[in-house]
Amino acid sequence: MLEKYLIEKLVDMKKLLLVFVVFFTSAHAFAQYEETDGKKPLFKKENCFTGGTVTLSFGNLFTALGASPFFGYSINKYVDVAAGFGITYISQRDYFYIGDKVRQTIYGPTAFVRLFPVKFLFAQAQYEFNLQRVNYIVPPNSGLINDKYKFDAHSLLIGGGISGGRDFPFNNSYYYISILWDVANSPNSPYKDNLMRAVPIFRAGYNIALFQGRGNQER
Repeated sequence: MLEKYLIEKLVDMKKLLLVFVVFFTSAHAFAQYEETDGKKPLFKKENCFTGGTVTLSFGNLFTALGASPFFGYSINKYVDVAAGFGITYISQRDYFYIGDKVRQTIYGPTAFVRLFPVKFLFAQAQYEFNLQRVNYIVPPNSGLINDKYKFDAHSLLIGGGISGGRDFPFNNSYYYISILWDVANSPNSPYKDNLMRAVPIFRAGYNIALFQGRGNQER
């Protein structure tokens, strides 16, 4: 059983690596369109940005709160890359029985690539390593025992979205709305239903340009 588990993990990692190689190769191809006037491209601090997404979801028996800050760099007007860290807290009541509670914390590193064929549309590939901690609290006087679970999941989110205000290099502060799907095969993915079908992930956030003074925003 252990050998089978390790083989499945290795196959999943190979698939994730293959998809990321293809996506980064595409990003490099887009980057070749940038004019450098015969000079090698150099790191420019005004191309740096920060930002993040916020998760707020409330229901009668469900609450989700989360944040995912990131720091990134615009290679050119076609390509943004970034890395960050995400954390989400989820609380549910009456999960298995009336009166029980499930409290789940999901956290871990993340990295993404966005390709902009036009300035208001983008394709995105995002890797996440999600560490998950679940605390199950049984109903009062039920005779059951509280339990805790720990597991992890590799997720590769693929999709796209729209942005507003991005006009690199003059302005790299913009809002975005995206929809993504987890194409990895991790059984512990927080983005799969009980039949292991990928569910759509809707996200919105804001990029904040760094080190862009007035001179960089004037044409």
